[in-house]
Amino acid sequence: MKHALLLFSAMALSASLAGCVQPQNTPIVSTEPAQADGTQVAIGQPVQVGRLTVTPMEVAEDSRCPMNARCVWAGRVILVTRIDGAGWRETVPLTLGETYGTHGTTLTLSSVSPERVTGEDPVPANYRFGFEGGN
Repeated sequence: MKHALLLFSAMALSASLAGCVQPQNTPIVSTEPAQADGTQVAIGQPVQVGRLTVTPMEVAEDSRCPMNARCVWAGRVILVTRIDGAGWRETVPLTLGETYGTHGTTLTLSSVSPERVTGEDPVPANYRFGFEGGN
């Protein structure tokens, strides 16, 4: 009986700790939005853009031409982005420089840093994103 109680306690502790583990690829999302007056934000950091709250979630593509290379194509950045408005939420891919329209507003992913460099892969934690619109 003593061994069964000890085994049950260990299983209960293991199960409760498992609920605290965050999956590796899930961004930590802050609850406090930054102001959008030219502010660039990190993955998982919400920012107020006009009447929208915008949260970068994941870089789906970064094929930009490195700043120290010559390229035939400039490349692009596609950012999976959560957009919250009054009574609604959606998650969409935004492409750098392209305007996205939703619920009577427009939103543009206007900047991405750092620049790409030949031979170096960007570190996701170093990315910063700027947005415009939301009105």
